[in-house]
Amino acid sequence: MSSSATDQIDVNGPEPDLKRVMGPKLLLLFIVGDILGSGVYAVTGKLAGQVGGIAWLPFLVAFVVATLTAFSYLELVTKYPQAAGAALYAHKAFGVHFVTFLVAFTVVCSGITSASTSSGLLSANLLLGLDEILPGIPTGSTATLLVALAFMIVRAAITLRGVGESVKFNVVLTIVEMAALAIVIGIGLWVVGKGDGDLSRVTVFESPDEKGLFAAVTIATAIAFFSMVGFEDSVNMVEETQEPEKIFPKMMLTGLGIAVIIYMLVAVSVVAVIPAGQIASPQNPEAGVLLDVVRIGAPDIPIDKIFPFMTVFAVANTALINMLMASRLIYGMASQDVLPRSLGRVSATRRSPYAAIVFTTALALVLIIVVRTQAESTIVSALSGTTSLLLLAVFTVVNVCCLVLRRDPQPSRFRAPTAVPVIGALTCAFLLGPWARLEADYVQYKIAAGLLALGVVLWLGTWLTNRGIRAQKTGFRDIDHLEK
Repeated sequence: MSSSATDQIDVNGPEPDLKRVMGPKLLLLFIVGDILGSGVYAVTGKLAGQVGGIAWLPFLVAFVVATLTAFSYLELVTKYPQAAGAALYAHKAFGVHFVTFLVAFTVVCSGITSASTSSGLLSANLLLGLDEILPGIPTGSTATLLVALAFMIVRAAITLRGVGESVKFNVVLTIVEMAALAIVIGIGLWVVGKGDGDLSRVTVFESPDEKGLFAAVTIATAIAFFSMVGFEDSVNMVEETQEPEKIFPKMMLTGLGIAVIIYMLVAVSVVAVIPAGQIASPQNPEAGVLLDVVRIGAPDIPIDKIFPFMTVFAVANTALINMLMASRLIYGMASQDVLPRSLGRVSATRRSPYAAIVFTTALALVLIIVVRTQAESTIVSALSGTTSLLLLAVFTVVNVCCLVLRRDPQPSRFRAPTAVPVIGALTCAFLLGPWARLEADYVQYKIAAGLLALGVVLWLGTWLTNRGIRAQKTGFRDIDHLEK
């Protein structure tokens, strides 16, 4: 389907269509900025604690798994260039509204959970940085909660201004984000160059639980996967991308390649600068292990005073893109009658899906309050793992959908080798198992089960609400037969 054909289709009935503002450069920065998010700050120390000096290897394996799934996404997004992403593919493959809704709900929850976790990390780093400048500033749990809530409201205001403003803001955040990681990599190279770092550690495998190499790398890969998710968010921006069938494949694969190179260099820098026994327990767990690289590697340069603020920008970028994705997915489902049509309303002036933005922001605010007021830190720390768990389940479904939809005669401008979605489905399903998690991380299954149970309740309510509205009331309408 050409972009001109796409532009002639009214995907949202009487509502204005979304504005196509993203060209190849903006799309690439969007993808890179989303992948280079809060994950690298949050998980590098934890995965290094599982495998020792070969911390770069889980990032590489996670990249391979993510790339396999990216090929399936590219085949499907160039075949069905609509904003609903994985939910749309599941519906076209299986035609079961219940399955469609659960897939969509899982993706939305993963975005909101990730953004809510990011807002807490942002809040902690911001207060830590301010405390260096203004000693005595409140840094307790109440202050962290209030700042996190305020940030999420500001983020919603930016998104309501329109996708053009949101994506431009994303460009600024991505540049700062890449600069922060460049500082970590630069310090690592500098320390190694002057002989204070130990580069030989990058080939040393160490497991605190005496696990074998395969088992330890599997667990570390599941942890590292949180850092590689993000490229799928761009699929839900397809209706705001110029010529998506043409530019998506190149930009997505380029973005993934850039991200994995940066991640591996960051992992090598961490291992080379920080003694092995200190990597898994950073000085400030909220700030993450990268701040320790700055403190240890450049003790005479006040970079550590600035770095928390750069982390704030990086984490803000993740939250912004996660919530952009969630709101666009809600909009896509509402425009296809999978959710109430009221959630698909678009501003006539800004052409942004304001109803979906308000809805997802409200859910995020509730989640932030619940998570930040929990006394058990394991629930907070498990949110990143839960995000990975949910997305691995979605990726398994997407790979299967890619194979099933080969029977659809509708053409695609990109086709993955048949073995790719097969291997992608198997590897994603494998990383869902308990063997890919520490025993303490089993709480992720409980959180995911609770979210899916909520999804079932919402599905039933949506079905009861929509069943009398119109004939095609329980699934995606075929947009190929809609004309203005």
